[in-house]
Amino acid sequence: MALQGRHGTIGFRANGRDYLATDVRGTFGDDFGRLPVVLRLLAENTLRRSSPHESARTVANLRQWLVRRTSQEELEFWPHRLLMHDTTSTPALVDIAGMRDSLAEIGIDPGILNPRLNVEVSVDHSLAVEEYAAKDAAPRNLAHEYRRNRERYSFLKWASASMETVNINPPGTGIMHTLNLEQLATLAHPESSGRDADAPTLIVPDMMIGTDSHTPMINGLGVLGWGVGGLEAQTVMFGMPTTLRIPDVIGFRLTGSLPVGATATDLALTITHMLRTRGVSGEFVEFFGPGISTLSIGERAVVSNMAPEYGATTGYFPVDHHALEYLEDTGRPEKQLGLVESFYKAVGLWFDPAATPEYTDVLELDLSAVSLRAAGPRRPQDLRTLEEVPRVLAGESNGVAEDASELPRFAIALASITSCTNTTDPKLLVAAGLLARKARTLGLVVPHWVKTSLAPGSPAAASYLRRAGLLEDLGSVGFDIVGFGCTTCIGNSGALSAPIAGELAAGSIRPVAVLSGNRNFAGRIHPDLDLGFLMSPPLVIAYALAGRADVDLQSHEFAPATADRPAVTLNDLLPTAEEIDAAWAQGHDSSDFARDFALATANPLWNKLAHPQGAQFAWDPDSTILRRPPFASLEAGSQLGSYAAHPLLVLGDDVTTDHISPASAIPAESGVADYLVERGESRQDLNVFASRRGNWEVMLRGGFHAKSVHNKLGDSLAEPLPVAHTVHAPTGEVIPLHEAANRYADAGESVVIIAGERFGTGSSRDWAAKVQRLLGVRAVLATSFERIHRSNLIGMGVLPLLVPETVRARLQELVPGDTIDIAAEPGSMAVRADIHVRLTRRNGEVEDFMARAAVETELEVALLRSGGVIPHLLRSTIDAARATKIQAR
Repeated sequence: MALQGRHGTIGFRANGRDYLATDVRGTFGDDFGRLPVVLRLLAENTLRRSSPHESARTVANLRQWLVRRTSQEELEFWPHRLLMHDTTSTPALVDIAGMRDSLAEIGIDPGILNPRLNVEVSVDHSLAVEEYAAKDAAPRNLAHEYRRNRERYSFLKWASASMETVNINPPGTGIMHTLNLEQLATLAHPESSGRDADAPTLIVPDMMIGTDSHTPMINGLGVLGWGVGGLEAQTVMFGMPTTLRIPDVIGFRLTGSLPVGATATDLALTITHMLRTRGVSGEFVEFFGPGISTLSIGERAVVSNMAPEYGATTGYFPVDHHALEYLEDTGRPEKQLGLVESFYKAVGLWFDPAATPEYTDVLELDLSAVSLRAAGPRRPQDLRTLEEVPRVLAGESNGVAEDASELPRFAIALASITSCTNTTDPKLLVAAGLLARKARTLGLVVPHWVKTSLAPGSPAAASYLRRAGLLEDLGSVGFDIVGFGCTTCIGNSGALSAPIAGELAAGSIRPVAVLSGNRNFAGRIHPDLDLGFLMSPPLVIAYALAGRADVDLQSHEFAPATADRPAVTLNDLLPTAEEIDAAWAQGHDSSDFARDFALATANPLWNKLAHPQGAQFAWDPDSTILRRPPFASLEAGSQLGSYAAHPLLVLGDDVTTDHISPASAIPAESGVADYLVERGESRQDLNVFASRRGNWEVMLRGGFHAKSVHNKLGDSLAEPLPVAHTVHAPTGEVIPLHEAANRYADAGESVVIIAGERFGTGSSRDWAAKVQRLLGVRAVLATSFERIHRSNLIGMGVLPLLVPETVRARLQELVPGDTIDIAAEPGSMAVRADIHVRLTRRNGEVEDFMARAAVETELEVALLRSGGVIPHLLRSTIDAARATKIQAR
């Protein structure tokens, strides 16, 4: 029974105690039930954290949203916590170290620059699959990881020691999003107590942000959170709210239940296809309808995880009894379960299967229509039936003859059960183990050319798979655990097998990757592979057993008929729902999650790692891992203004952040490798680009270093442009991008980038924006931008401009010597401002058009005027320090 609370709050009881909560329902009255749950949560955050004026404005704007089901108005969001991984936290913390140096150089205590928000860092993005198909693969890969990343990990330990709000979760503790679900999420937590020590505690919803685009995985548990770029995170960690336009909310109604054999992966791929077909770019997606009640938290998390793949900011599932079951299954205390249930029911946030809030648009799916699916061969939204896969590949032969090699033309090169996307759902791993068991019983083996790997998101997975007797079965087909990290999903797949590498070099095969990950962009999984399919963990093993991708897996014979039995097909290998439930019941122990996490955290390799002390980091001038960044200073000014610019690159559609700033292995034969070898590194052990994000020199040279990036400025040349090269317009020379950028800068000339649709899709990495700033890019003109990359560009002071469809084709035809004049003065910059652009062809022809600044909030306008997040934060810190000094006199 609700109790009368203080003004603006409502009282409730849980576990025999009185608590308070923000009374959003009382504020909105009859309109409360019409609001999507995600807008109720945003309203709670504003009412609790913002000024009375801002709160009143947000309430009025949300009421108006219900009239139009869209809005151009902003609101402030104050997250409770921030989650980062090692390869986004490293550059962010390097920025802070550089900013502290800048403060010290003008006589201000560098230690005052300290994150105000709790920052959890998961070291999960650096584990590579060097050892595989062996019982000791995991500890051997972990040893390789420490050897290669010791300097960077020492820096992270320095950051944690010198910044009291930063906590590092060391290698081996799991993937950040799995850790978020299993360890960090509370759903409801105490915000504060009243002035009277005996007054009830205020309970608030667990809401957070993360510097990874797959942060929305936590939405599957009912925690509102989404991914932001590292630069936006820096503003939040230093006490500023993140501002966003009140989002359009797409309602996705689910009915029915998944049929026998269909998995959460198949559902997620189906939803990804549907939402990309509808056209989603930054909207919030909220799931509703009776079908939700049939899905476990593990299954919901798979769907939520794919939010960036379907173009959304969130993929939110409201809290219900399944959330309580999940908290119990992962070892949370009983009192927490009681608090969560009482709180969400008291404040009107508990899931109602019959509720139909107002949405901007509504899609619907009957879960019973979902069936086995794969997605590819280059985009996660390209949904395929298993029967369609060989037909799709038939169009990818590129002249490779059927008998050009002893290996299949579309041989499986990598078969990886990887990624938080699917390994966080225990039943998907159990299903894979049961398929392996049946394959083992039938004597099936994986062909020698297939590189196999299993990298769960949590160390607890090893315990429940072992207890269920499935680890031996998985190992029998080569899927031994290789470690607990992102591995192949982010390109840390290690070397290809010798047979695949040899035939690939000879051009006699088109090898394919199959993985349970979330992205399959060309070159992401491995720089030499441009074909890849996403699928469920059991299907990964099935394709590995087949050894080739150009088969209809459902009719494929894994073993021929014998006198004793018919031919073995997929139906003989797939486990039943009853078998999965029984194996999970045998393997599950709720105490695994806290115990195994604690054991992984206490790894002696981490605890023995030495690190520097003090408020300022001691830079090593000879380091190839960590360098003080030039943009972490007050000198980095605004790039707004009126100017004529040369196009540095002219790019087509779907240029991803993986293309702009790759995370995969550094090619041994490349300009980046030459730079590192000149400084004493071994050409055969250069590690991955992601491991060197603390060195701006490496990242600058690695900008756009992807074979599939096509710079159209070279289309008129006799030979295609080499990787990461351009045409220097004044001389006509073909030179590396960073050399061209230096020449333009030395001559006082500006540069811009031209792109097509969905520029910057993919991972949230801030280096995709930083490298453009280092290249001197003042603006990017594109047909559309992915949300996080657009934010990161602004965070680096680079202006994103949306060009009208009427000029798109002509911009794609630019040649060296064509120039672009942009009029974007600081004083005239505004939210969604019209910007005059003039295209001048080298033959003298002129065309004028208006572009729109892809700037959504007043804070973004301020950041562009400051030159980006870092100079903005530095000036704010200096002003605060000087004001404090004056007050102290």
